[in-house]
Amino acid sequence: QVQLAESGGGLVQAGGSLRLSCAASGRTIRRYSMGWFRQAPGKERAFVAGIDWAGAITYYVDSVKGRFTISRDDAKNTVYLQMYNLKPEDTAVYYCATGKLYGGSNGPYDYWGQGTQVTVSS
Repeated sequence: QVQLAESGGGLVQAGGSLRLSCAASGRTIRRYSMGWFRQAPGKERAFVAGIDWAGAITYYVDSVKGRFTISRDDAKNTVYLQMYNLKPEDTAVYYCATGKLYGGSNGPYDYWGQGTQVTVSS
């Protein structure tokens, strides 16, 4: 079973940037789709971005398009979420997730990490 460990969260001012990392262990992420989710206080966990198994296709929710970029380094067994022009409404716990073997960029997903907190101050 795969284990996922997110890192890179923190406190940043509006307009700032962060890069989240998700290191996988216990299994390779090669040939698996990967995604990022977030859960804001009082809200349900929601999909943010996904990347297909080949790293060729990405998918984003409208609220982060043009600001967030998902990428993967299969050699490092790691997925990244680069976030630019952060807004207070991006404040949430961010989780990475693994999808299916040869999966597409919009899921489904079946394993999640423990999350990393991102707080954007105004």
